[in-house]
Amino acid sequence: MMINLYAQWCVNHEIDAVKLYKQAYPSQQDNELLVSIIDDTEKNSLQVNTDTLLQVLQLFGNDDLAFEVSQAALKQK
Repeated sequence: MMINLYAQWCVNHEIDAVKLYKQAYPSQQDNELLVSIIDDTEKNSLQVNTDTLLQVLQLFGNDDLAFEVSQAALKQK
């Protein structure tokens, strides 16, 4: 569920989800599940609020990714 919300948020904001994920976790290998989910995600099929995404990411211990998402969101304002 968390990865779906992240992918949807990135697609909706025209952000490269894989690149942003790599910024948060540079030592991890490519996340094939993320790539698969992005391919199946339609733009704006679900609106994901940035604050909601940040809370979900932090709830699951993805603080580094939450930081990168918050930085990307600030750049878009």
